[in-house]
Amino acid sequence: MSTIQESAVDSQVETVDVPTKKAMGLGRAASWIMLIALLIVPLFVKNFVIFQITMVLIYGIAVLALNILTGGSGQFSLGQSAFYAIGAYTAAILIEHGGVNYVLTLPIAGIVCFAVGFLFGFPALRLSGIYLALATYAFAVAMPQLLKLGVFEHWTGGVQGLVVTKPDAPFGLPISQDMWLYYFTLAVSIAIYIASVNLLRSRSGRAMMAIRDNEIAASAMGVDLSVYKTLAFGVSAGITGVAGALGAIAVQFVAPDSYTFQLAIALFLGMVVGGVGWLPGSLAGAAFIVFVPNIAEGISKGLSGAFFGVLLFAVIYLVPHGARQGAIYAETLINKFRRS
Repeated sequence: MSTIQESAVDSQVETVDVPTKKAMGLGRAASWIMLIALLIVPLFVKNFVIFQITMVLIYGIAVLALNILTGGSGQFSLGQSAFYAIGAYTAAILIEHGGVNYVLTLPIAGIVCFAVGFLFGFPALRLSGIYLALATYAFAVAMPQLLKLGVFEHWTGGVQGLVVTKPDAPFGLPISQDMWLYYFTLAVSIAIYIASVNLLRSRSGRAMMAIRDNEIAASAMGVDLSVYKTLAFGVSAGITGVAGALGAIAVQFVAPDSYTFQLAIALFLGMVVGGVGWLPGSLAGAAFIVFVPNIAEGISKGLSGAFFGVLLFAVIYLVPHGARQGAIYAETLINKFRRS
């Protein structure tokens, strides 16, 4: 091999973004600090704030699911709101019409959405990039209209939607419904996060990331593109369905107009703000889409959209790689402080 060829190969190896453990999870110390903070915060705030933090966790699960699909396998989706809606309605129908315990509705919603996402992944195999985004966009736009159809009205409540009963704390625990639901959501979030990190570190996760980096090279190495692409869609949809079920239980209400294309855009925005491909950033992205609109409205109700746009532009301009870039910067400062 000539010197020019060797240098070309070396440059290609250097430009490959090989995912490390830090790229997919937090360090042990940071993880414990984050966990302790999440455990004690509800003890010092009001129920409304607890509800908001619960929604951050729920949206964080949905953003994480999108991160697995886009950051993990390189497939763009603007249809996560549709899977979120399917999961929410599955839980609402099972609770209100079937009398199923709310805990059992989560795995059922996940399985239903996994099946829908896996099947949706088959026609998506022929699409990529912007064309795949447009196909998922069509799915997101169509879902609210499908939920309003008269043939499903007995189950979905049609335009009026369904009211979902909020669960009480079990075993007579002396805590409010909001606090119990927060800790329940936190437990589910931790389980999903750990499972997602292990998935991306597994053989299947490495196959997905190989497809993301170079489909031709992945196929040449024996990776079945169709299997892993559809699997990524199914897993992402299943996790989003669990988030939708939790959202229905937390909000106590489901209606078609609650799951419009704006929700899909919000989840995509949360992924970008949190850092594409960095799973811990999903929580930061979810906090952005929950709290920043309220902050913008507090600045000016008439110009809340304009202020939100300015804040979003500032975040993208200052930290284009999202919360992951901020975490790397903070880690660098800590290391410098330790050395000094």
